[in-house]
Amino acid sequence: MASKRKSEPVKKTAAKRGKKKTEDSFDSDLSDDYDDAPAGNGNGNASTLMTFDERAVLPKLPAELLASRDREPGKLLIAGMVTWDLVGKKSDTKGGIKIRPNLYYFNRFTDEKYRLAVSGCSSAHSVLITMDRKALTFGRNNLSQLGQPELKTYEKPTLVPGLEGFDIIDAACGRNHTLFLTDTGLVYACGDNKSGQCGVGNTTATITKATRINYNGPPIIKVGCGAEFSVILDIKGNLHTFGLPEYGQLGHNTDGRYFITSSKMSFHFETSPKRVPLFIEKAKDGHITPVDDVQIVDFACGNNHTVAIDSKKRCFSFGFGGVGRLGHAEQKDEMVPRLIKFFDSVNRGVKRVFCGSSFTLAIPDAGQLFLFGQNKKTGEANMYPKPVQDLAGWNITDIGCGYTSTVISADDSLIAWGSSPTYGTQNFIYIIIKLLPYFYHHYILFTITTTILLHYYSPIALILFKLLPCFYYYI
Repeated sequence: MASKRKSEPVKKTAAKRGKKKTEDSFDSDLSDDYDDAPAGNGNGNASTLMTFDERAVLPKLPAELLASRDREPGKLLIAGMVTWDLVGKKSDTKGGIKIRPNLYYFNRFTDEKYRLAVSGCSSAHSVLITMDRKALTFGRNNLSQLGQPELKTYEKPTLVPGLEGFDIIDAACGRNHTLFLTDTGLVYACGDNKSGQCGVGNTTATITKATRINYNGPPIIKVGCGAEFSVILDIKGNLHTFGLPEYGQLGHNTDGRYFITSSKMSFHFETSPKRVPLFIEKAKDGHITPVDDVQIVDFACGNNHTVAIDSKKRCFSFGFGGVGRLGHAEQKDEMVPRLIKFFDSVNRGVKRVFCGSSFTLAIPDAGQLFLFGQNKKTGEANMYPKPVQDLAGWNITDIGCGYTSTVISADDSLIAWGSSPTYGTQNFIYIIIKLLPYFYHHYILFTITTTILLHYYSPIALILFKLLPCFYYYI
């Protein structure tokens, strides 16, 4: 019998010091030293919590960037289902819900003007940004997603406590959580946090008031929410994700699954923002090549997937691949952002993307609208990007995507379509040149600016002089 080989002594060496950051874009003026990938938690335990000086005066984001986020304000109109407690539910199972009639025509919601109306394709709540950049919320608040003190439905837009001293420039709504972005690049979150989607460094079940996320990197310029995960974009073009890693929707090359017992499985939640470090290109034979020099400029989130555009107008997607929503002609989940080859050619660079719950819309440089995924409950799905021929030649300015519905602002018209049933969310507005029907359980908020948002059950829009919609969509 062979004798055991003796292990060689391990030499102790000093820990390598991280490379000094030499990027001169915004390090010196707008950010502190930071860790690109703060430690996550194993089974819901708290990650390393950062300390913040709330009294510190932070510089604002660059004036050009802030100016690009400004939209012409508009007044709010609403149509569709407005019984917020029933949004996403088949019936009133517990009873006692006050049923309100569906709005089959657009109605004035308030007399105020707003800069922005925000919701998500899986949410039953909404955020309004006022003229003086304050955040108002309304809708369902069963898990504190409105940041309001009482766990009740708020039917009137109400100022978010704790954010009165901040200028809010953007927001995002998940299924039951909300992110707020300030003009200094800080992000605050509230609502459901069982999967760490609020990014506060732990999995406390509910974040009852707007709380700064556990992040100390470069200023954030855009926020987005999936159903149970969140995505933020910093000023240097890096994506950071946190929350539920199922389907690889965080882009960290894992779905986070692990066994608690022999028969019980759980997820390794990311409770703090973690940078997405790798972008890939996959050939037909399965060969994978890293894509270099990726600087993200825009992104959009569906329920369980994300699509992002970089500075070279390349388009990447990752997360749940069902029904072709990632645009790769297959239904495999993508654990890291993968280049969509269809758009990787001359004159096909993507300038804007929009995500519904299970589909994606993209507008290349040529202006033709492409759809991939499934924007209806039954029937065929687009496994790869296909042009929407009915909109050929239209100058599309904005799009709102919901659960199965789409609203488009094009030229001086508002165009809408989607699968039934509807609740008045596909109204024919005679002031608008054209409005095509079929929305699924949504309410619409219109803005007279160039923004469209959709909710799951009713559309909301802010309307301006050109009647460009800002669509809201509820789940």
